[in-house]
Amino acid sequence: MGAGVTGTGTAWQLAERGHSVLLADPSLAKPIPERPADRDLNGSTASLGVLMGHAFRRSSGRAWRLRQRSMALWPAWIEQLNHPESPLQLETPLIQLAGSAEEAQRMQQLVDARPVSGLQFIASNMLDKADPVWPQAGHGAMLSERDGRVDPLQLLKALKRSLIEHNVERRATDVVELQRPDSKPRCKWRLITAEGRNEEVDLVVICSALGSAKLLQNLGHQRPMDAVLGQVLELQLNKSAKQWTGWPAVLTCGGINLIPQGQDRLWIGATLEPGTKADPAAIETMKRLNDLAPAWLENSQLLGQWHGLRARPRDRPAPLLEELEPGLLLASGHYRNGVLLAPATAEWVGQHVDKETITSP
Repeated sequence: MGAGVTGTGTAWQLAERGHSVLLADPSLAKPIPERPADRDLNGSTASLGVLMGHAFRRSSGRAWRLRQRSMALWPAWIEQLNHPESPLQLETPLIQLAGSAEEAQRMQQLVDARPVSGLQFIASNMLDKADPVWPQAGHGAMLSERDGRVDPLQLLKALKRSLIEHNVERRATDVVELQRPDSKPRCKWRLITAEGRNEEVDLVVICSALGSAKLLQNLGHQRPMDAVLGQVLELQLNKSAKQWTGWPAVLTCGGINLIPQGQDRLWIGATLEPGTKADPAAIETMKRLNDLAPAWLENSQLLGQWHGLRARPRDRPAPLLEELEPGLLLASGHYRNGVLLAPATAEWVGQHVDKETITSP
């Protein structure tokens, strides 16, 4: 497994179903920071935690079904995981600004097609006055009442607390090799760790993002993934934001998310950069919001920045949810939607693990 939101959430749900779980990941040894900008991060700790399920353009197919299922499960997850030491809530709504008349028309069509989905199109002249002002594309916006975000750092803290409560065994180590069971009865999968230890388990679930392909290659399964880097900025406004009057939890402009963070602070992200090396020029382009950035945004001061790597499957749709062979499940390659799809992924894994447990001799 892996210790991001997907792997940790899956381990929690498997334990909830009564399974004995071993979670192995070297990141378990690292403390979860109070702010992402406190360190250079990857994976879930670098995420913005945006949940865009209902405003998804497609209305059929696996990607749509996974988003719908996750959004249906998220309220129960938050209720179960909420704790005074790591308070969780689904922060809503999410608003997407239309960048053109054509995009506005597509948004209106989507709203008309889903009358009970919590979507609403707002013409440009009917948009609420906000302080500070929004970027002005001049084509209106789509409001999604049920979409928004969850704080990924608080979520990870809550999930790790739940692992302790469910007695999940946690190992801060890398699994460097998987070995199949041999043909003898009741033989198990073997995990070889970086320290040379052998662990025997009945089933293996791989949630290791970019590390998944190497583990699978030794078993003859080719699931290559490409790294896509995303940079995020934390900004300090030079004027009082008056508690972000009129702002949603997430404002999306040209694919870039603007997320208010307390008094006079803002997160903006994330870039889409192939590879693992951050491009300074991409930050400047993002901050300009395709030349729609208001003056207050361009004049804001940089408080911190960080980046994360997403695993995008090559020549296959994200995410990879596959039973590759008996006892070997792959739940990885979520690209930009690891936090969003964590509940649906954990449910899928749980159902397959239960099936394996019931049908195994």
